[in-house]
Amino acid sequence: MYKNIRNIAIVAHVDHGKTTLVDQMLKQTGIFRSNEAVRERVMDSQDLEQERGITILAKNTAIIYKETKINIVDTPGHADFGGEVERVLTMVDGVLLLVDAFEGCMPQTRFVLKKALALGKHVIAVVNKVDRPGARPEAVLDGIIDLFIELGASEDQLDFPVVYASAKDGTASYKADDMGGDIMPLLDAIITHVPAPEGEPNGPLQMLVSSIDYDDYLGRIAIGRIARGSAEKNMAAALCRNDGTAQPVKITRLYEFAGLKRNETQQAHCGDIVAIAGLPDVNIGETVCDAEHIERLPFVEIDEPTVSMNFIVNNSPFAGREGKYVTSRNLRERLFKELETNLSLKVEETETTDAFKVSGRGELHLSILIETMRREGYEFSVSRPRVITKQEDGHTLEPYELLMIDVPGDYAGAVIEKLGQRRAEIVDMSTEGGVTRICFDIPARGLIGYRSEFMTDTKGNGILNHIFNGFKEWAGEIAERQRGSLVVHEQGETTAYGLFNAQERGRLFIGPGVQVYAGMVAGENARQEDIVINVCRKKQLTNTRASGADEALRLTPPVALSLEQSLEFIADDELVEITPKSIRLRKAVLDKGDRARAQKAG
Repeated sequence: MYKNIRNIAIVAHVDHGKTTLVDQMLKQTGIFRSNEAVRERVMDSQDLEQERGITILAKNTAIIYKETKINIVDTPGHADFGGEVERVLTMVDGVLLLVDAFEGCMPQTRFVLKKALALGKHVIAVVNKVDRPGARPEAVLDGIIDLFIELGASEDQLDFPVVYASAKDGTASYKADDMGGDIMPLLDAIITHVPAPEGEPNGPLQMLVSSIDYDDYLGRIAIGRIARGSAEKNMAAALCRNDGTAQPVKITRLYEFAGLKRNETQQAHCGDIVAIAGLPDVNIGETVCDAEHIERLPFVEIDEPTVSMNFIVNNSPFAGREGKYVTSRNLRERLFKELETNLSLKVEETETTDAFKVSGRGELHLSILIETMRREGYEFSVSRPRVITKQEDGHTLEPYELLMIDVPGDYAGAVIEKLGQRRAEIVDMSTEGGVTRICFDIPARGLIGYRSEFMTDTKGNGILNHIFNGFKEWAGEIAERQRGSLVVHEQGETTAYGLFNAQERGRLFIGPGVQVYAGMVAGENARQEDIVINVCRKKQLTNTRASGADEALRLTPPVALSLEQSLEFIADDELVEITPKSIRLRKAVLDKGDRARAQKAG
């Protein structure tokens, strides 16, 4: 066991290089064999993380450098997964704050730094990507200092060390214009500036569970830092539950982290981050302690959800064709199981047993859950995302977002005009190198459905980032989707002839040869109202023939909507049908007559 321990978390905005930096730390400290084939972003182990190029779950690893064990927690950079960052900060004593040398401080940079400073963590600023064209490390460092001051950092916290790095090249230095040949200056800074974990090594065991893993043979595995005493294999202990009760347990397996592996150990000491098996139904926020000294540790308070949607049992004509888990019992069990590890999520029963209200940090947070369940074989429908409001002193409050947009100057006017219609107010605006950065304060509901519109307005050249900015007074009405839907008339298979006649009405989401049903949404109408179309119509054949061949039907290629685009597109009276093989848009009420009566009654 190494006496010298450092526990750090790497935090930053999305795509600023956290996981790439961890790759280099692992490689340069000899975790991998010289001939071992290692893929990029090795910490992003989930399929979804690899596909999207983002970190979704916080993960643990450890390296040995100069006889010091450095436990590293790689955290998500997207604002919707802020709950992952909040809970792992309880395990560490210091954070590496990564900031892109070109982009500078972004919304998530503010969020993670605010949390780290509030918990009194020691911060090392890492200005990454200094080799990037257009890099401006000195200006970015000034922005970091301004952010520290703005967030009320103490004098000690303001005296933070700075390391310049290129995670891609695996180099770091204390000077931006004199990069070294390896990452070691950063590791030296960690050992020098991050304190060793404090605690009572000879006291009774106490460990806060900050993360949960799962093993097919061992079941649930609790991960956390030993705050006091030491843990031993086969040791009798107590598990302090979140409801205040205590349960006697036995530590059947004890692991320490080493690179990408967990090594079984007989004993682990105060300050180390370990994994424990043998705790039945253990949850995040619970405390593992000595059986004779039952004392619960406080857990960090997680920010509340801001967006909700209904998860509904699929009742379409195609229900049960493609999914393995289709009943309300399956859906309920899976959603409540997710609460055990996804702390930012909230699940509530509704008046009907077929629907559940699920609340999260944002559209991406909920869409990742939907995509995960879909891949596991679940089949269900979801409603349009809605913001969560609350009442205070007789006033209705709604969540606001700090929105940061980077666009070429030519597109700034169109963006400002569109966001003005969505009740956004400009907070700050600056231009550098032909790129205009505009910060807005905007109601969260003003962002629902805006991303695709933004990409169209900027011709794909804009970058949009946002983060929760508190609850403020209701801003008033915001215009909804300006166009209606093209709704399928009957069940059947789409034909080129039927689609050819329908495409004049607007843009289509499906091509020929697709099974559809009445009430399914086949496309977007060019006008404001919904139109029922017959996309299954076949051309009537006669025995009269022209001298030449029939004119070929020219179909415009359909627009294939992703899950996030589907959630943005649907109106209040529409649902997204989710199955392992398909994503379909549909009306909540499938029958045309029933819809007309409901609209007239409403």
